[in-house]
Amino acid sequence: MREIVLDTETTGFEPDQGDRIVEIGALEIVNLRPTGQTFHVYINPERGMPDGAFGVHGIGPDLLAEPRPARDGEVTLRDKPVFAQVGQKFLNFVGDAKLVIHNAAFDMKFLNFELGRMGLPQLEWPRAVDTLAIARKKFPGSPASLDALCRRFGIDNSSRSLHGALLDSEILAEVYLELMGGAQPDFALSSEPINAGGTVQRAPLPKRPKPLPARLTDAEAAAHAAFVAALGDEAVWKNYG
Repeated sequence: MREIVLDTETTGFEPDQGDRIVEIGALEIVNLRPTGQTFHVYINPERGMPDGAFGVHGIGPDLLAEPRPARDGEVTLRDKPVFAQVGQKFLNFVGDAKLVIHNAAFDMKFLNFELGRMGLPQLEWPRAVDTLAIARKKFPGSPASLDALCRRFGIDNSSRSLHGALLDSEILAEVYLELMGGAQPDFALSSEPINAGGTVQRAPLPKRPKPLPARLTDAEAAAHAAFVAALGDEAVWKNYG
């Protein structure tokens, strides 16, 4: 099954009040395995960047201010394409796949607003797989932010000092795998080879360098031996010793 894990960064919270998308990051997974295929683009929002949004993702200082050199790690948007130049490429990448999104309502409304401005097809809500809703159902009453889920599942998100769409998509893909049950052989997630019969070919387990000490006491061993002796010479247990 093909799915697209995606995230967006924006200038704010409400597209119908003038906020716009400034970054899209998406990656492809097939049968819960990343394929290495990604889509990533920064977008010129054709408007200023509020300080609050800039503090979250560090993208694009105010485009209405006088140009200045970018600071270390800062992404400027003046030379980036507008959404009209990348919208169709985005749709081509996602195709008809399910869309795995954390807090899907937010990203879907922005994407559909931008697609609508171009007269392109909308992303239908049933395509969205909302990992926020899945986490809240699976862990009721517990924090369900992406950072909180990384802590719960032991996923390294140390590089996430600021939000970034592609980085968040990569982290979300790991979180999604855990929410769906982790890397279990029954879900065809084993990295071990599969033979023609469809069963996993497992490498032999390594032997312990030192055997574990026996947990059977001398008294228990003697009682067992007496029990087996009383069963007669044909007792099956006498074949094992």
